[in-house]
Amino acid sequence: MSAVQRIVGFLAILVLAFGAAVGIGGAVGPTDRSDGEKPGAHGGGTDSDKEEGAGHGGEPKSAAASAPQGLSIATAEARLVSDNKTYRRGEVKEFRFRIVGPGGQTVRDFDVEHDKLMHLIAVRRDMAGFVHVHPRQQADGSWSVPLRFTDPGTYRVFADFKAEGGERTTLGTDVFVAGQSTRRALPPPQKTFSVDGYDVAISGEGRAGEERELAFQVSRNGKPIEVEPYLGADGHLVTLREGDLAYLHVHPVEEEGVAKPIRFIAEYPSAGRYRLFLQFKHEGAVHTAAFTQEVR
Repeated sequence: MSAVQRIVGFLAILVLAFGAAVGIGGAVGPTDRSDGEKPGAHGGGTDSDKEEGAGHGGEPKSAAASAPQGLSIATAEARLVSDNKTYRRGEVKEFRFRIVGPGGQTVRDFDVEHDKLMHLIAVRRDMAGFVHVHPRQQADGSWSVPLRFTDPGTYRVFADFKAEGGERTTLGTDVFVAGQSTRRALPPPQKTFSVDGYDVAISGEGRAGEERELAFQVSRNGKPIEVEPYLGADGHLVTLREGDLAYLHVHPVEEEGVAKPIRFIAEYPSAGRYRLFLQFKHEGAVHTAAFTQEVR
């Protein structure tokens, strides 16, 4: 065999080997998949070390302020480490977790945001059900709060906090409730929602990439009511994007008046359907109204 023939044969072997490697890689898929996907993709995922930006209503924006949060378990500055991720249906069990820094040390110092050091929010992956609680910090710097899930399925748990001297951050992880679960369809958009004898009406339309005002008027027996302060404001709003559960967390625009609507400035990162969970307080009790909004 001539030298030219040997070289041609060697190159042919390399081409075949490269083609096989590409085929295997496509069949297996990525091994370090994150909850966040490329812009325009809203599919679910698994926990990862993907870095996220911070940005919430009423706060100065950083370069990544408009980016959604809660898509991963970690940023460059903090990681959510939980001790337990499985529950039985209906059981009450402590959810214990820590926030750790880049060197693996437990973060112990936090700034108070909206009257609390830590907010924990849980919602099933189909956005059925909603829980908002405030964990207690333990002597070792970890956090603990009892959780109870009434329906089987996979739940997304968000830790929302601001480490001392840092930016507002929301990290997410999944917990699993054993049993057969049935995915519920997202309710269609509606302008009113009734809960616990109250009627809540929403006004304002979301537009991708633009700041828009949302207003919620709470009434009982046909008459607007004066809500009580909740978490240092007139109300609390959590917004989740359908699919990947990208997390937006905004708070009201404060204004004077009697029985006035609860107003928010919201910026949606992309078009799609979102689930809005409004919490308001009246006569000492907190109530939750849920809306679906189509953003274009």
